[in-house]
Amino acid sequence: MTNKRKALITGINGQDGSYLAEFLLSKNYIVYGIERRTSSINRTNIKHIEDKITLLTGDLTDQNSLLRCLKEADPDEVYNLAAQSFVKASFEMPIQTTDVTGTGVLRMLEAILEHNPKIKFYQASTSEMFGKVQETPQTETTPFYPRSPYGVAKLYGHWIVKNYRESYNMFAISGILFNHESERRGHEFVTRKITDGVAKIHLGLQDKMYLGNLDAKRDWGYAPDYVEAMWMMLQKDIPEDYVIATGKTHSIGEFLDAAFQCVGITDWSGYVGQDERYMRPAEVDLLLGDSSKAYKDLGWKSKTSFNEMVSKMVKNDIKLLSKT
Repeated sequence: MTNKRKALITGINGQDGSYLAEFLLSKNYIVYGIERRTSSINRTNIKHIEDKITLLTGDLTDQNSLLRCLKEADPDEVYNLAAQSFVKASFEMPIQTTDVTGTGVLRMLEAILEHNPKIKFYQASTSEMFGKVQETPQTETTPFYPRSPYGVAKLYGHWIVKNYRESYNMFAISGILFNHESERRGHEFVTRKITDGVAKIHLGLQDKMYLGNLDAKRDWGYAPDYVEAMWMMLQKDIPEDYVIATGKTHSIGEFLDAAFQCVGITDWSGYVGQDERYMRPAEVDLLLGDSSKAYKDLGWKSKTSFNEMVSKMVKNDIKLLSKT
């Protein structure tokens, strides 16, 4: 018999899932991950820990598969990090985004209710739910106004978690995480697109990169700092939702400043163009989070500065591209 706690992570192959798996292993957890069965599975982010975790096949669009995974893992904690999480794509695939990112949360809650309602559940909510912001900075009580099918789907997930917490007395909570990036961020995200582009320009592999809105402002933190907050929320006696953010905002232009400075370029205007294809139909102009409740209740605060994070990402992309 083992007394080790068990955790089940959806989206384990993604940025957050892989860092969370590492963190939970360091806390002596037995870690299970759910991955979708596809013709080509990308395990790049978990390759170094694959022998320390157990991977199960499941899908947020298939409730029976979720129930089977719960029975197999029998976890103490479930972290729902899987989603169709690319905002621009949600305008092109609104129904799929809603099915996975919104209704998928309900399917997991229903499966937990059937298997073991005492399981602690973490839902990855997002600052995109604030959208057209109603106040600045945004806190746990700021009204929501999502501006994309992704934001709307996440808002459904957020509210259904709250509803099940209050209706069935479940320990089910949402972390409203503001933008958080890292070396493991997918290439379709603007931050990784920038650091990859800077690395390619630096190495002479590319002349120019094309982006959308350069004026959008985001509160960017470092993903490994943020997964610790997820775990902290589930260790509390009382289930509550928390905003997780740095409390500082930067424009895409400032991200470009920081990234190009890593390779000694101060004027990047000749290396960056704008392309209408990368513009969102409805833009979110400014996101800035206030995580003082998380600091007060959990003792959590962001450890890695904006410039440190950007530097880590650029250096990593240079290293990866130098190998090819």
